[in-house]
Amino acid sequence: MSSLVVVGSQWGDEGKGKIIDFLAEKADVVVRYSGGNNAGHTVVVGEEEYKLHLIPSGILYGDTPCIISAGVVVDPEVLLSEIKYLNERGIGTDNLMIDERAHVIFPYHKSLDILSEQRRGSEDIGTTRRGIGPCYRDKTDRMGIRICDMLSDSFKEKLEGNVAFQNKLIRAVYDSDGFDFQEMYDKYIGYAEQIRKYVSDTSITVFDAIKNGKKVLFEGAQGTLLDLDYGTYPYVTSSNPVAGGVCTGTGVGPTMINDVVGVVKAYTTRVGKGPFPTELFDEDGERMRTVGHEFGTTTGRSRRCGWFDAVILRYAVRINGLTSMALTKLDVMSGFEKIKVCVGYRKGDTVLTEFPASIEELAKCEPVFEELDGWNEDITSVKNFDELPENAKKYVSRIEELCGVKASIVAVGPKRDQTMVLKELY
Repeated sequence: MSSLVVVGSQWGDEGKGKIIDFLAEKADVVVRYSGGNNAGHTVVVGEEEYKLHLIPSGILYGDTPCIISAGVVVDPEVLLSEIKYLNERGIGTDNLMIDERAHVIFPYHKSLDILSEQRRGSEDIGTTRRGIGPCYRDKTDRMGIRICDMLSDSFKEKLEGNVAFQNKLIRAVYDSDGFDFQEMYDKYIGYAEQIRKYVSDTSITVFDAIKNGKKVLFEGAQGTLLDLDYGTYPYVTSSNPVAGGVCTGTGVGPTMINDVVGVVKAYTTRVGKGPFPTELFDEDGERMRTVGHEFGTTTGRSRRCGWFDAVILRYAVRINGLTSMALTKLDVMSGFEKIKVCVGYRKGDTVLTEFPASIEELAKCEPVFEELDGWNEDITSVKNFDELPENAKKYVSRIEELCGVKASIVAVGPKRDQTMVLKELY
């Protein structure tokens, strides 16, 4: 039995797509366990770049079964567009599987997402406006429509009731236009027929794969600090991207998970609003943004950048039960004379070493920095960890010491061959 969870350990955008793609070469099954098309993974294969939002990154490896599990919310229009995008680039999708229990995003979800953000004004959360939150809300309100419902004889009745309800909400609360039921129904019936061949109870597939000793890779989206329960609430996503979300999202028990690798960027970034203790507003931050190409895969928004935050990673280690980390974008740190690492938060006369729950408390904190010597060498072609500049190795070692977990992978660029394996995960 060999199952591995790949989880984001900061605010997302840590380079999970690259790490998942790298590990997927040895995986027998790849499973996406949470979120929706509000997440994006960029994968570079040779000179080709692929941007994925719903379909697991393992799709680039031939016949490897790639599963969209029940914990994911699915926009059929986006899914079919992504299938077309891959097919047009010579990537087959016959190995794609979608769980019949996954909930479906409808146009009224996207409309409510936009209207809700507009209502908040300057206090908006900064969602991707893709309808993710409203879809999860319908799920918890027990009025959601699942893939299996969309393929059943009861779909028309369920959708008609939902459209009537959502139209009342949109018109009464937001004074906006509603939707035409028949038009939406006709469109989604068409979607249903196109995705029918991919649909099954994928929890059985995953369970059987693990029981039969197959290598199963669970693909996370977003990051720990965006988790609905453990993130910087309310500036979070609407699902559970932490490792625990694997169990509820895919239908496997915790005893079936062997290892959890946390993907960690060599500095810290964040998209959208919310507290960010180590954020930089100077030339150093702009350098990270430019050299690291820090723009969102899904939204295109520029990412906020700052020094590495060890408080966050210690928190991620504990919340996810990390067994190792995959450190990405170490190459971006080349050229800094001095590199800072946040080792704690100063709040008045107190230094906090644990991440606070309250964003109001976090906003009052100032980072406590430790300064390390940088390096100038270009490390993008280094293939062996021992060949890295001494200060680069010291930087990695210090991160390991501060966070209590060893690096199993260190990446010095976006390509597959710019990845150093320090410890085999499969």
